[in-house]
Parts: sequence; structure tokens; C-alpha cells
Amino acid sequence: MVTGVLFISALLLSPLATLVPSEAAGPALVIVGALMMRQVLDIDFTDLAVAVPAFLTIVLMPFTFSITNGIGAGFVTWVVFAVARRRAREVHPLMWAVAAAFVLFFGINAIKALLGVH
Repeated sequence: MVTGVLFISALLLSPLATLVPSEAAGPALVIVGALMMRQVLDIDFTDLAVAVPAFLTIVLMPFTFSITNGIGAGFVTWVVFAVARRRAREVHPLMWAVAAAFVLFFGINAIKALLGVH
């Protein structure tokens, strides 16, 4: 209900967004990015099973221009490291499902090519 009400109010207020020039969004995004990077200090970079997925998540988002690619790489590599460390039982079933979905997402073009689907 709350989401629906907020969505309707956003539709009514969306013309106000056109009053803000696109140039004003740049500095706001820089500030938001700087605040988000503060959280990187809490990552244990001495543990490769934590550091590599975090690094791939952080780096692939801007390099691929896709938040989805960054998050997907982090999920998949975190599960791969858990399996490599023989801690597969500690991985939540939902994490397995999401990682499998991302593997399909990343490999869908190769799968289509193998099947001859264009």
C-alpha cells in the first residue's frame, strides 16, 4: 500500500524533476559515491574470500556501466570461494539460487549461440 501511494505521488510530482537541470545531478552523485565508499573501510581485505568478491563488485559497476554486472560478479565469486574453501554448507539456499541466476544471466548469449538461437 505504501509503495503504491508513494508511486502515485511520484507520478504527480515528476514534472518538478524537469525544473532541476541535469548538470545539478553530477555533484550530488559524487557526494553519494563518496559516502558509499566509506563502507569500503569495513571490508576485510586480508581475507581473499571476502576481498575478491567485494573488489569485483566495486570495480565492475563503473567499468561495465552496470550495477547488475557488479553485484552479479560479487555473488558468483562469493559462492565460488565458499565452495573452494569447503564451506558450501554455509551458503544460504537463496544465495545459491541468485548465484545460479547470475551465471545464466552472464552466459545467456553463449547459451543462445550454442543452441543456434539469435
